[in-house]
Amino acid sequence: MEQLEHCYTDVNGIRMHYVTAGSGPLLLLLHGFPEFWYSWRQQIPALSPYFTVVAPDLRGYNETEKPTWGYELDVLVTDVRELIRALGHTEAIVAGHDWGGALAWYLAIAYPHRVSRLIALNMPHPALFTRALRTNPMQVLRSLYISFFQLPWLPEALLRANDYALLERVLCDDLVRKDALSAQDIQAFKDAVRKPGALTAALNWYRALRREHTWLMDTPMRVEMPTLLIWGQQDRALGTELTHGTERYAEDLHICYITRCSHWVQQEQPELVNRYILDFLSDIIVRNQ
Repeated sequence: MEQLEHCYTDVNGIRMHYVTAGSGPLLLLLHGFPEFWYSWRQQIPALSPYFTVVAPDLRGYNETEKPTWGYELDVLVTDVRELIRALGHTEAIVAGHDWGGALAWYLAIAYPHRVSRLIALNMPHPALFTRALRTNPMQVLRSLYISFFQLPWLPEALLRANDYALLERVLCDDLVRKDALSAQDIQAFKDAVRKPGALTAALNWYRALRREHTWLMDTPMRVEMPTLLIWGQQDRALGTELTHGTERYAEDLHICYITRCSHWVQQEQPELVNRYILDFLSDIIVRNQ
């Protein structure tokens, strides 16, 4: 990890930390819960020979500022849009996993001129996810943790108990490849969420959903840029059926399913994820050589 540069910039009223490596077109890597930039540690070395790779700590996570406000989707998306500008670019290739994937989808929908390519990892198109929460009883059961995370103080207490044992279970129990996360990796995630205010800030992403008023849901919700969806099929939180029908919302869609792989797809199958991303971006790589 010695080649990484740690940087800070001001975006949308907060101080944001990010790591960066490489040169070329801008490629943003957006993490999910309960992660931080480190989730992409196995993608950055593979992608940085061809791109300026930037992996931020999103609002409230790790080294980024942890305000009490601003966890609504429109604010979080503005954070990413303003990060692109702060980095001196007008557009970016945007990849995201979990919550980061949701931000990638919404950014591409709301600000298509800022996203040249879209890559979502184990995060369905928001319209399909919203529909599943109304019509798919199994997905409703899978998503009950969201309601739990929206409770006051109790999620923090349980996640902190016994040296963040529940957090470790969230990361490790669903892994198909049990060696995908080392003890050092798990400690890194614990250290990040242990920072003052970090755990509450991460949970505030879920709590803010109660105040959402279906932002953008009255629009066509379509994306026109080339889109890659990578999906670990052993995801216990998000069923593979959530990918079905994505083509109705993405005109130029490529889907790569990975069997025997959990929700933590880029950490559990990094070589495959790297290959799928590089193949998807191969025309850009050739053009910039």
